[in-house]
Amino acid sequence: MTMTIKQRLILSNIAMIIIPIIAFFIVEIVLGYVMFVAWKGEFSSDRTESFIQLRLVAMLVVLVVTNGLLTYYVSRSIIKPIRALSQATAKISEGDLEASIVLTNHRRDELAELAASFEHMRLSLLEAQKEQALYERNRQELIASISHDLKTPLTSIRGYVKGIQDGVANSEEKLQRYLHIIDQTANRMDRLIDELFLYSKLDLQRQPLQIEPVELVSFFQDCTEELSYRYQLYGELVEIKLNDDHHQGSYLALADRDQLKRAVVNLVENSVKYNDQHSKWIDIHIHDQDGQLLIEMRDNGQGIDEQQLPYIFDSFYRADPSRNSDAGGSGLGLSIVKKIVEAHGGKVWASSQLHEGTSIYFTLNKEKGGGL
Repeated sequence: MTMTIKQRLILSNIAMIIIPIIAFFIVEIVLGYVMFVAWKGEFSSDRTESFIQLRLVAMLVVLVVTNGLLTYYVSRSIIKPIRALSQATAKISEGDLEASIVLTNHRRDELAELAASFEHMRLSLLEAQKEQALYERNRQELIASISHDLKTPLTSIRGYVKGIQDGVANSEEKLQRYLHIIDQTANRMDRLIDELFLYSKLDLQRQPLQIEPVELVSFFQDCTEELSYRYQLYGELVEIKLNDDHHQGSYLALADRDQLKRAVVNLVENSVKYNDQHSKWIDIHIHDQDGQLLIEMRDNGQGIDEQQLPYIFDSFYRADPSRNSDAGGSGLGLSIVKKIVEAHGGKVWASSQLHEGTSIYFTLNKEKGGGL
């Protein structure tokens, strides 16, 4: 049976009264035995004085011993855990978050609750420390990736400008080709800077969302029509279509239309960029779930290795290990998609098999009354 500190103090005060009374009765019995049995009832002034002194000494001993033992017991049950807490908190203040604050398992008093609170705080601080270390490591990797991705096109621009200055572009055709490459590279840098700016705002949650009911069928029809026309201008065979089973007005999602379009465009561009098929297609399916709408975007690309799949939404991660591949890209496209979807209160994930295509899934909250 465990007791609280209050119960211990109350019982110790009661014991301070009861134990001496019981002890006095025992002393009286012992001294009575001495007087009437050992001394055979023969009293004298010396024996009477000795009896009174023994009685007084016995009472004092009983009071001192009782008070000492009870004080030791109560103080030990309080001071010892307080000392353990003090030592543990001192280690925590020094930055040692590995020092566990756990009292004996049988304690269920106020100090045990305090220790449990400290332990919870310690674990929270330890988790925060690990998250901070991970954040710092990611920040350093981010800076390194930004530096690399900005320096590479900048070096290319400087090289072509130097070629023009040195007269390497000695014909109008070559000059125009150099200028075209410089323009494309500058546009790629501008796109990278825009994505970095958007990513940082999403990461700091400083990108406000204009949430409104969005009818997904008409939304995806507009997106697919615009994107299909864009790739047609580029001369690429890309078919982007919404599954024919969907009917306009059936699916209402709560979303920021512009940010949702950004996420869809990033997903389509990423799919097309890493699709090695001559004729590329992306099928979009909308599934109605309880309280949410699930959007699936399935392609016929080369697929993603199972070991790489968990990392494709990380910033600057590329499944293609070559950073200088023709596909290029900032490596932020899918991480921006993840942040946009999560800002909407949804989740995003992928499933894929090599040479069998990839499916990207994300969820959106459904407008009350929306859906089939």
